[in-house]
Amino acid sequence: MVDVRCPFVIFLMGPTSSGKTALALALKKKISIEIISVDSMLIYRNMDIGTAKPTNEELVLAPHRLINILDPSESYSVAKFLHDVFFEILEVINNGNIPLLVGGTMLYFKLLLNGLSPVPPADYLIREQIRQQASMIGWRALYKKLQKIDPITAERIHPNDKQRLQRALEIFLISGKTVTELHKVSLQPLAKYQVCQFAILPEHRELLHRRITHRFYRMLDIGFEKEVQALYTRPNLHEAMTSIRSVGYRQMWLYLSGKINYTNMISSAIHATYQLAKRQMTWLRGWDDSVYFLNSADISDAVSRVLRVISPFLYSKRHMRSKINK
Repeated sequence: MVDVRCPFVIFLMGPTSSGKTALALALKKKISIEIISVDSMLIYRNMDIGTAKPTNEELVLAPHRLINILDPSESYSVAKFLHDVFFEILEVINNGNIPLLVGGTMLYFKLLLNGLSPVPPADYLIREQIRQQASMIGWRALYKKLQKIDPITAERIHPNDKQRLQRALEIFLISGKTVTELHKVSLQPLAKYQVCQFAILPEHRELLHRRITHRFYRMLDIGFEKEVQALYTRPNLHEAMTSIRSVGYRQMWLYLSGKINYTNMISSAIHATYQLAKRQMTWLRGWDDSVYFLNSADISDAVSRVLRVISPFLYSKRHMRSKINK
């Protein structure tokens, strides 16, 4: 095993069913990494099969941070993720290892790079005031008001998008600052780090669709329905919760509640998973030029390429710590 100690972070991104876990485990055999999950669903306990969580055997070989940290009844914000992941990154580096961030929640990766602006939380009284004003003068007039207050944000919002329009006005009324102004002061948690970004993209969408279909039937074979049934019987869970709205769980929940039949559950779950994968690929294709794209069909080739790319960033443990602590 190569003994690598360095002041940098590796991103391993990709759509669902693309082979991220397999590649991460292969890298674990070559370099001193610790894996941090970047997945908004792996955080939940007792949601293992439907999230394709690493198996117990895989977790023994390569423990993952930020999985199984919440009950499905609990909520988890983006701000909380950024706080938690930054803590984990520091701990991995203090252990003398490389943080390997693996997952498919592209928004989390984007915010790690660009930061999260200090946007105020929702104020329902102010929201109601905006709705009342809209009922009197119309949403079109409120849109024109936003154009005067924050033309840059207004340019990104369709005049008929009432939800985003309301939120932009709400932020201004709460903070006295526009969305554009707040975005300029966003914090960049990885500003002191070298970040090597890799993404796995399937060669063909048909291949990805086959993998998704095969994986869902495999989930059914190993007890996915039983897993969701255990959640369904809990009185503190319902279908509006973030955990239950996730792909696969939502469709199985609808089946268990009698709203759709078994065949429709399967087809809708596979379709929803594929739509999720397409959105993830759209995110990646719109990423900047710093991403190295890998072929999921050849794990050994992908490992070799990752090692070639990160080799210039390998530093001594002393240099690593001095750079991070500045």
